[in-house]
Amino acid sequence: MFFINTNLMKAYSLHKTERLCSTKPITELFENGNAFTINPFRVIWKEKNWSENSNAKIAISIPKKSFKKAVTRNLLKRRVREAYRLNKHILYNYLDNNNKQIIFIIIYLEKEVLDYHEIENKIIVILQRLIKDHKTSANA
Repeated sequence: MFFINTNLMKAYSLHKTERLCSTKPITELFENGNAFTINPFRVIWKEKNWSENSNAKIAISIPKKSFKKAVTRNLLKRRVREAYRLNKHILYNYLDNNNKQIIFIIIYLEKEVLDYHEIENKIIVILQRLIKDHKTSANA
């Protein structure tokens, strides 16, 4: 028989509550957020509290200026989203332990399409950098 561990499935999902879609927080993020670049991504983040039970909200942006075809932009969005979904536990463990919540946006800067494994490695580095930057901003 084949059993599915539902707790494990929930841990590796990306719910609507974890997505940043409202224009007001996104505008606030661009105006007052902290930023760093890890090639091929630029990350803008900010600590923010809300009533929902998710610890982080993410938006992913692939500029139309770099990729004219929607097919290519959607491919990259799917790759970034999947890499984040499978590795978000790195960030969530830190946020759970410190009772914090953040919002952030990942912007793809490269002019060419990277393969999934390169994107996943960079997402892991980004999540570790988010933790490091959050620690230093909390202490300042």
